[in-house]
Amino acid sequence: MLNAIKQIGASDKLVITTVYVIVTSFALFSFIPFWLVIVNSFASESELGLHGFSLLPSKWSLDAYRYLLTGNQIYYSYGVTLFVTIVGTVLAVLITAMFAYVLAHPKIRYKNQLAFFTYFTILFGTGLVGFYIVISMWLGLKDSIWSMILPSLINPFYTFILVSFFRTLPFEIYESAVMDGAGDYRIFFRIMWPISVPAIATISLFYAIFYWNDWWLALLFVDNYKLQPLQLMIRQLISNLNILSYIQGSPGSYGGGLPNQGVRLATVCLTIGPIVFLYPYIQRYFVKGLTIGSVKG
Repeated sequence: MLNAIKQIGASDKLVITTVYVIVTSFALFSFIPFWLVIVNSFASESELGLHGFSLLPSKWSLDAYRYLLTGNQIYYSYGVTLFVTIVGTVLAVLITAMFAYVLAHPKIRYKNQLAFFTYFTILFGTGLVGFYIVISMWLGLKDSIWSMILPSLINPFYTFILVSFFRTLPFEIYESAVMDGAGDYRIFFRIMWPISVPAIATISLFYAIFYWNDWWLALLFVDNYKLQPLQLMIRQLISNLNILSYIQGSPGSYGGGLPNQGVRLATVCLTIGPIVFLYPYIQRYFVKGLTIGSVKG
């Protein structure tokens, strides 16, 4: 019996050690692309042209960052992206959570009809011409920062995630609050919202990533360069660099040409930072928020 226990203990240690080795190896393997981007953004253009990406460049340079930070466009774009991400995420999470709570509430009379219209938008999207006319002409949001926020305030998929979560909450909570004299707004914000933090934090992360990475709405509705977000700025910057590289040939150092590859890597480093730093604060809610409504006991 003791030998069996010892054997089980040894096998468990072997399994745990194997899992740690696999996870550590996968983490290091996943970190290599980030390391290559960060380190090579400080490499000279001649180094990148001759040797390509390397784990530790031999020649270092800040030409790419000097070129990128010379003008004011990156500061304009950063401000626009931060405003769109923060305001858009707050409004989208608030509206989506309230709408999902209505769809999940068993006493709402027309919740099935509302759920059908929400599900219908997943199957059939709007036409591009009609969408452009509504946003730019009827709503008058052409060259407005709100054209990058309002069209994405409700995502049907995120809505149904919250609906699934709200349906797992006991309805007796609502009935008890009503008997105590609480109204619907007070029940939602004082009771339902605090106990829904894992699911709401997960949806908040989804919305924040979407708003941070979105460039399509800005491409459609924004012509003013001061209102262009980071992702659109990156797209236009890379396009301009490609055009100049065709005209000038292969660009060399910053003194004789544009740091083509270095600017691309530096742009990635400057634009991906905030959203990467946001994830660790929400990561503890992420798995719980995705799985909390998947199984009902």
